[in-house]
Amino acid sequence: MDSNDIQLAKQGDQQLLAKRLKENYSFLVKYVWKMSGDEQLAYDVTQETLVKAIQKISQYKGKSSFSSWLIQIATHTYLDIKRKQKRAFTYEQSETARLKREEMTDSIPAEWYDVQQALLQLEDQYRIPIVLKHYYGYDYEEIAQMTKVKTGTVKSRVHYGLKQLREELCDHEG
Repeated sequence: MDSNDIQLAKQGDQQLLAKRLKENYSFLVKYVWKMSGDEQLAYDVTQETLVKAIQKISQYKGKSSFSSWLIQIATHTYLDIKRKQKRAFTYEQSETARLKREEMTDSIPAEWYDVQQALLQLEDQYRIPIVLKHYYGYDYEEIAQMTKVKTGTVKSRVHYGLKQLREELCDHEG
């Protein structure tokens, strides 16, 4: 989204904003799905992210790309939803999520399945920066801005999370 587009969207050009959100829709769904391992949750978070982006377009300053700004909103929306779900989580929901993950992994090679499962076992604070760094290629500073933590903390979380992944995958092989 160039600076002219931003100004027009901030001034109420709803068609332009809708176009930009539509262009980023599948990108956001895929990001949240990779982060959460839950397809339905990915769609729910994406929808809520788009609503928040519409409401907060005036807060977009253009310091990062529009897609990075959307990822920041999606990440915080996901974490908020997880906190709320944690309070209301039932066995039935857990079983449904497990079945969805199995369904999602049917067409994935076994090695990737192991990595994906190990990644999903990590706490969000480690999994999110790893996905942003190693799947999407964001640098540490961008991830720090998206997750609202210090750059050193992001580096530490990526390092520690990768260490946990390696340990889990090595244990899984043995």
